[in-house]
Amino acid sequence: MNQLLSSRLTSSVLAIALLLLVLLLNAVVIINPGQAGVLSILGKAQDIPLLEGIHWKPPFIATVDVYDVTVQKFEVPAESATKDLQDITASFAINFRLDPLAIVDVRRTQGTLENIVAKIIAPQTQEAFKIAAARRTAEEAITKRDELKEDFDRALSDRLAKYHILVLDTSVVNLDFSEEFSKAVEDKQIAEQRAQRAVYIAQEAAQQAQAEINRAQGKAEAQRLLAETLNAPGGQLVLQKEAIEAWREGGAQVPQVIVLNGKEGLPPFLLNWSAEK
Repeated sequence: MNQLLSSRLTSSVLAIALLLLVLLLNAVVIINPGQAGVLSILGKAQDIPLLEGIHWKPPFIATVDVYDVTVQKFEVPAESATKDLQDITASFAINFRLDPLAIVDVRRTQGTLENIVAKIIAPQTQEAFKIAAARRTAEEAITKRDELKEDFDRALSDRLAKYHILVLDTSVVNLDFSEEFSKAVEDKQIAEQRAQRAVYIAQEAAQQAQAEINRAQGKAEAQRLLAETLNAPGGQLVLQKEAIEAWREGGAQVPQVIVLNGKEGLPPFLLNWSAEK
């Protein structure tokens, strides 16, 4: 009899302990680093967010929705028209995170992270790109791409801030224009390259012409100086000396006797080649 009572008592104690364990597990929630939770009691979200750590909750009648508040990255497409009405498409990689202190409002208004991306981030990215693209022509969108991105970042951050979404960084993955505009840009680049080539050729020709002029002027000046030298007293001796040096440099045999200006009454210039040897 005592053994039966003891066995029943043990079973009761184990059952109570098991019940208490179940109650304890259902009354505790652990929020890990990089997470934030929203406590709902009987389906009503409570005003205070649950940040990392251990939190108590009413068992069985309460639930906790846990959100990842670390950096998220999604690639979002967008399209718009530039200031000069050129169609432009782009793709943006957006790094963002949810504000953990406002996670309750996010839960009440946006729901899941998938809803946030599809219903908030994607359409707001489109609107922000329209704002940035409309301020510039298609050519400026190419040549001033950094400024286009700055305008986009500013517009997107302002639009998402009211949804408690913090934009950390964006990058332009792709930027495309219509085929007609791309062809026009290509033709313009080819024309500019040809024009630059024509300018280079013209400059080169002008430099060559100037070099020819310089050479001609130098030659004329040399001839003038030579004429002055020859007409000066003793000029014939200079001419004789240059003739001898020219013969020697050319490897030709120098005549033994050379007569210069014999008709003008000048004494003949005699060169005894064998004697010099």
